[in-house]
Amino acid sequence: MSIVTVQLGQCGNQIGREVFNAICSDVHGTHGLCSKKENESYHDACKERFFIEAESGVPVARAVLVDMEPKVISQTLSIAAKSGYWKYDDHSHFCQKQGSGNNWANGYTVHGPRHKEVIMNLVQKEAEKCDRLGGFFTIMSMAGGTGSGLGAFVTQCLRDAFPSSFILNHVIWPYGTGEVIVQNYNSVLTLSHLYQSSDALLVHENDVIHKICAQLMHMKQISFKDVNQVIAHQLGSVFQPTYTAEDGLHYSRNPLGDLMETLVPHPEFKMLGLRNIPQMPENSLAYSTFSWPGLIKHLRQMLIANAKMEEGIDWQVQPPRPGSSIPSSHSTNKLLHFNTSIANLVILRGKDTHSADLGSFRDPSLYTSWLNPQDAFGAWKTPRAFNKYEKSASLVSNSQFLLKPLDNVVRKAWNMFASKAYVHQYTKYGIEEEDFLDSFTALEQVISSYTIL
Repeated sequence: MSIVTVQLGQCGNQIGREVFNAICSDVHGTHGLCSKKENESYHDACKERFFIEAESGVPVARAVLVDMEPKVISQTLSIAAKSGYWKYDDHSHFCQKQGSGNNWANGYTVHGPRHKEVIMNLVQKEAEKCDRLGGFFTIMSMAGGTGSGLGAFVTQCLRDAFPSSFILNHVIWPYGTGEVIVQNYNSVLTLSHLYQSSDALLVHENDVIHKICAQLMHMKQISFKDVNQVIAHQLGSVFQPTYTAEDGLHYSRNPLGDLMETLVPHPEFKMLGLRNIPQMPENSLAYSTFSWPGLIKHLRQMLIANAKMEEGIDWQVQPPRPGSSIPSSHSTNKLLHFNTSIANLVILRGKDTHSADLGSFRDPSLYTSWLNPQDAFGAWKTPRAFNKYEKSASLVSNSQFLLKPLDNVVRKAWNMFASKAYVHQYTKYGIEEEDFLDSFTALEQVISSYTIL
């Protein structure tokens, strides 16, 4: 099954390009470390998923590019074409001359309805090119105007036009220090609207990725391109082909459906976080060796201690022992530290994955009590290595990973809203105070549900 990617706004288009780049360099690399037959079936599965075979021989990305300013899209198209490995369709993009000015309401109530027909026609054409449509993967930022406002509107349109297709929204969480004065308003409005129409939200936090660039990749001057490449690598580690069943006979045909089935057992819980190890500069790879027990041990501790990366993990945090009644003095401690999960998916890529023991992720104490741990954990594997890493492991988790950042964003937005700061910029485009209050209420409910796990 094929996935149609919808790239929205400056951030969505720049990350989308890096994702296709990462997928292509993985496919063309000589580092598969597996049999020729294995490599060929991996190639075929990847191409069906993300690309259309063009007559020219250069694969064309299954993607629609949308922005309200032309500059980023023209750059994105030309950089992709110059790579020689892949390109975008010349007719699958839409842009205007004027942006949304970081105003969510402008994107959602003005640009969205005005350009709905053209954008949805492009999406429809892309969907019709798929032999079997697996669903949509949208990439957008929460902070600006086009990606967030128009992105929320387009996601709603996708849900209306394709009621039975899977929709996964990849959302970039803004820097906590602030890129845009109204970013918390934009974030609250985006998240509350996406929660109504999306099947799941896969979130990357800019602050976390920035830290990975500095501390793990040892970069000195970190650019958005560096940040986007780390994000793209992590996304590729999830979406490149894997075997989802133990028999390992066929690569998964329906990655979005398999992801939702494993990770989203209830519509109240849709927030997915992603961790990937190891991550290091390319020139360090030759001097590094990794074992599955070591990688799995680190990944599990990153999960339960809510660590953002493999450096600085708090090894003191442990899951509560079954049957032990936690004294009240410790219960607040548990809330502060132990990260309760609803569902987890571990993806292993590289040699000897069959020997990797993932039993520690099936521990019932990691999960909320209302789900059977057998249903709450999934494992995907492939003997083919990913992007130069002999062995790599990814974790996609529906847990309390995002509770703190979500709580912070809602609190900051509410503090501004209480003094009516900048609200007039939204009301002039038709987003009223009632709409803000509805959004706050919806997200308070999400926070409450994740808190009591």
